[in-house]
Amino acid sequence: MVIPQSSERPAEIRALAGARAFPPLILVLFHFGEGHHYQNVFWYDAVVAKGYIWVEFFFALSGFILVHVYGARAAAFWRDRRVYGDFLKARLARLYPLHLFMLLAILAKIVGLRALAAAGGYPPIYDVPYQPINTWPTFVANLFLVQAWNIFPYLSWNGAAWFVSVEFLLCLLFPIYLVLSRGGLLRAVLLIAVGAATLDVLARTSGHGLDITFHNGIFRGMAGFAIGVGLAMLYRRAMALGAARLPEGLFTLAQTACVLLLLDAIYRSEWAHKPSDIYVALAMDLLILALAFDRGVVARVLQTRPLLMLGEWSYAIYMGQMVWLLAIRYLERRAYPPPDTLVLGLRWADLIWWGEPMALLAVCVLWGVLLTIFIERPANARLRRWFARARTQPAPA
Repeated sequence: MVIPQSSERPAEIRALAGARAFPPLILVLFHFGEGHHYQNVFWYDAVVAKGYIWVEFFFALSGFILVHVYGARAAAFWRDRRVYGDFLKARLARLYPLHLFMLLAILAKIVGLRALAAAGGYPPIYDVPYQPINTWPTFVANLFLVQAWNIFPYLSWNGAAWFVSVEFLLCLLFPIYLVLSRGGLLRAVLLIAVGAATLDVLARTSGHGLDITFHNGIFRGMAGFAIGVGLAMLYRRAMALGAARLPEGLFTLAQTACVLLLLDAIYRSEWAHKPSDIYVALAMDLLILALAFDRGVVARVLQTRPLLMLGEWSYAIYMGQMVWLLAIRYLERRAYPPPDTLVLGLRWADLIWWGEPMALLAVCVLWGVLLTIFIERPANARLRRWFARARTQPAPA
């Protein structure tokens, strides 16, 4: 999260920073499984097939962190429009550069693959079923981050960016959430209840659980964000009552219970895309609150350097995955040998059964590291400096 430099800056919650490490990895495997194949191993497939629900975790985490960071300045958002403007600039500097880079990368990939198809005399991969729809109207919508606002009945270009489109809407609505966050315990419970009830209705009426993106993804995001805001209010109340002084073991017990509850919800609900998705989502939300105190064994594990680094790369891993998912589809059609071909004494189909998704995961992590180092961080820093200079320049006479 982008945190403005201020004397009011709250302490970073390192366990929640580390908790961002795993969801993008599961989402990469989910998108691979949906577009290619699952592994026919229940312990693996049940977790991966529900990968899309981890987006819920990010919506709630976003609401929690933003209220944690900006909650003390709720009144300023309404009193001084520059505060709101600075917030939007900071969020756009965080979200937009990587989104724009990947949008242009997908455009370049389309041009390149169409040229190869024309030269080889075969149908372009983008003309086969189950590909994002790439038109100029959707390209413009992606430029303005409105592509997931119930405008188009399909995903487009970098399909994963629907999440960024909804996050942008939540940033625009954030002052409203901030006002709501200034209430007490009852309002916190009501926010969580309304958010959970909305998710439950969406899961029951969508026809495919909480796998909701281009259609009603905005309402999914608003509901999950509201839950995160309510959780931040509960956390603030607990800290005011002295929760930080509780024994370490209580936090370990709570976190262990939340992890077990999450696993139970995943495996008990069996396969994916069901109304029972709501139980998985709510278990994730409870885990956010249990980790927020930065104490306990699970929190300590998430604070380790490897997971914190993976958490830093998580946005780039998520946003960058689509080019490699489509690359695999192209290779499957144009470069892979027949399934029964012997390679290293094994059938090709058997060799890549596990090798393909694991290799994809490794490539996406490496790609995410490169995107973070060479695109996300420098572009973010440059935009923030540019916004800062623009603000300090005197107005023309």
